[in-house]
Amino acid sequence: MKKIILVYGSITGAVIILSMTLGIYVAKYGGNAFFSSEALGYSIMLIGFSMIFVATKKYRDEDLGGIIKFGTALKIGLGISLMAGLVYVIVWEINLYLTDYEFISEYTDSIINSARESGASAQELEATIEQMEEMERKYDNPWYRLPLTFTEIFPVGLLLSLISAALFRNQNFLSSQKEETTA
Repeated sequence: MKKIILVYGSITGAVIILSMTLGIYVAKYGGNAFFSSEALGYSIMLIGFSMIFVATKKYRDEDLGGIIKFGTALKIGLGISLMAGLVYVIVWEINLYLTDYEFISEYTDSIINSARESGASAQELEATIEQMEEMERKYDNPWYRLPLTFTEIFPVGLLLSLISAALFRNQNFLSSQKEETTA
């Protein structure tokens, strides 16, 4: 099981790295720097996490003779999700370092500007500014930032792990065994 988690976790991680790189590029050169690539990023995450299904099916069919327990299938999915989450956090930290940690100030500035443009009252704007200043202070702390970054991706993997485990525990789901017909 470890080998399948490492192989498919690495594939998922590579897809996540590609998605982040592409998302950062699109955000930088494609308009709104923070929201233009969010849908693209999550779509590519889903594609990457599809490896959970592939890995679970492969392990069930090739290593376990076509039968897998829910817990075993869930472990495979969670292992892949954990690897992908760690890759995501590491790549994000590298991106922050390379950009001199400018993300959070640009992000909070965009939230404040959106509040201004939407016609927020002076009191609402002041509350938004205070919230964004607090967010910047918290984000400077890696003990806050790292788990926050991990939770951007891990819930997607957790959900797909649960779905995959529920589906593949049924030995007839995408079974690779050919049913024999009787004449």
